[in-house]
Amino acid sequence: MNETLRIAREVACEAAAAAGKLAKEHFDRDKEVMAKGNQGDLVTAIDHLAEKEILNRLQERFPDHRIRSEESGWSGAESDWLWLVDPLDGTNNYAIGLPAYGVSLTLIYRGKPLLGVIYDSQLENLYVAEQGKGALCNGLPIRVKTSAAAGRMTLGWIQGHDVGKGGQATSLKHHLDAGSKRVLSLWAPTLLWSMLARGDLDGIVLYNSEGEDLYSGLLLAKEAGAAVVDFDGRPFEGMNSEPYIVACPPDRLESLLSMVRAGLGE
Repeated sequence: MNETLRIAREVACEAAAAAGKLAKEHFDRDKEVMAKGNQGDLVTAIDHLAEKEILNRLQERFPDHRIRSEESGWSGAESDWLWLVDPLDGTNNYAIGLPAYGVSLTLIYRGKPLLGVIYDSQLENLYVAEQGKGALCNGLPIRVKTSAAAGRMTLGWIQGHDVGKGGQATSLKHHLDAGSKRVLSLWAPTLLWSMLARGDLDGIVLYNSEGEDLYSGLLLAKEAGAAVVDFDGRPFEGMNSEPYIVACPPDRLESLLSMVRAGLGE
């Protein structure tokens, strides 16, 4: 397993950087934007080009691994090893010329994320997290912010495409807006996880958003020292098709959980 992870880390870093640089090269060009689904989501030609760049590398080096990718779905035979691939996290931003987008790759073994690679395509920052080995940005260790100084928090908000507007999610977000300094909703979740891991956010609240971009960010946050729990305060482990998550430095956990529970009317 150690040798598999060593090679996987090398291949994933190369693939993510190649896909991210491809997207950046086309950022100011015609992106051939198309509708995707009925929730206002988009896809561009670059999503497919970046995905092909990644899948070609993974399939060549790991022909026995299963892959689930954002655009093409499932490929490969059943396996203990699963790659999750989002070749262009933040497509809606990319399509309107907002430079906040990236690449996400996660390697999972028997339902447990072991390796996460995130590439901030515009800034060309490479984030890597391997279970039990810490979190890195461009080869340097990063940690969550651990100061519990008084003051309102700056938070990230992530919700699933199918959650929609209104209802409990909107009420919770409004409550967080009122009780914090700022709530960022970037439509590029991996960039929010990267911000938390390097100490630029005080926490993230995620409302039912599971997908190819989730587990690389979760692993990065954990390896950078974040507490990651569900809305009931239980440690979030493995995978979940309908996750509700609070992630923050451990010394912020009690206050952020209290805000979330109040926003849920508990």
